[in-house]
Amino acid sequence: MQTQATAALLHSWTSFLVSSLLILIRISGMMVFVSPFSSKAIPARIKMLLSVALTFVVTPIAAVSQTPPRLALDTILGELSVGLLLGICVALLEETLSFAGYLLNLEFSFSLVNVLDPSTNVQSPLMSQFTGLILVTVLFCGGYYRVVIEALFRTMVVVPVGHARFDAIVAPTIVNMLGGILLAGLQLASPIMAATFLVQVAIALVGKLSPSLPVMIVGIPLKTLTGFFVLIASLGLWPRFIDSRFSALLDAAMQLMQRHVKA
Repeated sequence: MQTQATAALLHSWTSFLVSSLLILIRISGMMVFVSPFSSKAIPARIKMLLSVALTFVVTPIAAVSQTPPRLALDTILGELSVGLLLGICVALLEETLSFAGYLLNLEFSFSLVNVLDPSTNVQSPLMSQFTGLILVTVLFCGGYYRVVIEALFRTMVVVPVGHARFDAIVAPTIVNMLGGILLAGLQLASPIMAATFLVQVAIALVGKLSPSLPVMIVGIPLKTLTGFFVLIASLGLWPRFIDSRFSALLDAAMQLMQRHVKA
């Protein structure tokens, strides 16, 4: 009887440790792939300590299926893919803001002005850096990092630990979501683009009426000033735009997991 009790206790502890390790791998995937935790500005030690702390909190209350999880290569890759899927969906928001910044860069006549991005070591347009800073500010001031952690906890229910198996249909769905970047970025930059377009039309008409007017000297500064004025006036709507897109992308990630996860 004592041998059976010891074997049952050992089996339960083994399952508990395997579940803890798989949960740690899933949380580590969030730290690697999901913004803002994936930022290089956060030291690796902080990420490791936060991952271990979240593992201790989540493991006792995580919804583990009745079948004990097994530790294998496919289960490890499955847990990492959960964080990767969340990271891709959040990265779509970053690319939306980056594309909007690229459009603003053209409208402000900053097409030749690039800045070195320290996180990627790649030169990016000046206004893309500006929109990226706005995104980071809204994410941290709005407490969206807590929303990301909550979404990770929700994955414990949607995808049982050790049972994440994504089928091939996930990839085309994500590719279709990429098309939304262009539309959302265009929506965000459309007020500035419309204002600068009207300024260009007005300057062209004035140039026709008065050929002696130095259109190139007057037009570029006037278009830039108008664009900045409209940008400042519309910045109050950007947090609401980011909030709606952020929530929609996280919901889309959860729906992908619910529909395309093989348990």
